[in-house]
Amino acid sequence: MILTSSNTLENKKIIEYKGLVTGESLIGANIYKDLFSGVRDVVGGRTSRYEEEIQKARDISVQSMIEKAEQLDANAIIGLKISYDNLGGTMGNTILVTAYGTAIKFE
Repeated sequence: MILTSSNTLENKKIIEYKGLVTGESLIGANIYKDLFSGVRDVVGGRTSRYEEEIQKARDISVQSMIEKAEQLDANAIIGLKISYDNLGGTMGNTILVTAYGTAIKFE
């Protein structure tokens, strides 16, 4: 499966637009992680655990989107975008990671 953020594929002829495909995942960032992240940011460290969780959520979202495109018999996704939304919560934050693009078939 080819993934690109552009709206075309160089040297490829798009023969069919299959439609919008999406993939979503949620991660919870509890208050303790948030506090620890804030302390590390202040002293110049990196919050690698938090970054790992975001990467994992992004990978899940993209994989889900790819699976939906494959079900449509697409062989590429163009116009790929990934968004991050903070949904809030009582003990911390819930982050929604959404991957979306247009599934296509090319020659």
